[in-house]
Amino acid sequence: MAEWNPSLYSRFEDERTRPARELLARVPLGQARLAVDLGCGPGNSTELIVARFPDATVIGTDNSKPMLESAGQRLPGVRFDLSDIASWQPETPPDLVYANASLQWVPGHETLIPRLFASLAPGGVLAVQMPDNRDEPTHRAMREVGALQPWAECIGDLEKLRTAILPLAAYYDMLAPQAAAVDVWHTVYQHPMDSAQAIVDWVSGTGLKPFVAPLGPELEASYRAEYLRRIEASYPPRSDGRRLLAFPRMFIVAQRKA
Repeated sequence: MAEWNPSLYSRFEDERTRPARELLARVPLGQARLAVDLGCGPGNSTELIVARFPDATVIGTDNSKPMLESAGQRLPGVRFDLSDIASWQPETPPDLVYANASLQWVPGHETLIPRLFASLAPGGVLAVQMPDNRDEPTHRAMREVGALQPWAECIGDLEKLRTAILPLAAYYDMLAPQAAAVDVWHTVYQHPMDSAQAIVDWVSGTGLKPFVAPLGPELEASYRAEYLRRIEASYPPRSDGRRLLAFPRMFIVAQRKA
């Protein structure tokens, strides 16, 4: 897949940071010695952790060098590591493992989530937020266009382009027997967007990437044109002329027994 683009990702930083802030607000810790931001991106979520726990050692991790460079410029006093969440292990058990909009890219949640939870220090907290928008028009249209020729031949198996996440209750059942407390919830954000193209720009920084990455310039341009046409139809103008983007997200906060 093509490299992550911090500038494109950060174009909608306020909207992307809102769920990160709301996730952190539900973390039941008065203080933390060590906090890890898994999949820190350009550092917007890491910045929230630093502000919440000013005395903690905070480490951000990501598998994208451009994202880490952007995060390091934003927070020069924070350690940022290049790592893959699928194989990540902490050097010291953290008080907080925080993953905002990152675990949906990592397969095998049946083993990943228990492993991350087990890595915590006693009394530590695993806090996870993931987009739950696979069935939204934005993502249905990605698959529908990707299944058509001439794009299908280059894109290949559509099911491999995004990891399937579990139902929210499954994460509760997975963690509750070992946890002191588990808090799960689901929020559907409603983001006013200036145009259908703005919605395409939003997903271009995330979900659309694996669909267009295998395409050459001409095929990518035609794919994007057909995708935009479908987004225009799926998100009609509202009374003020803007488009309303519904964006479901799931949240999981689990605290380990002390």
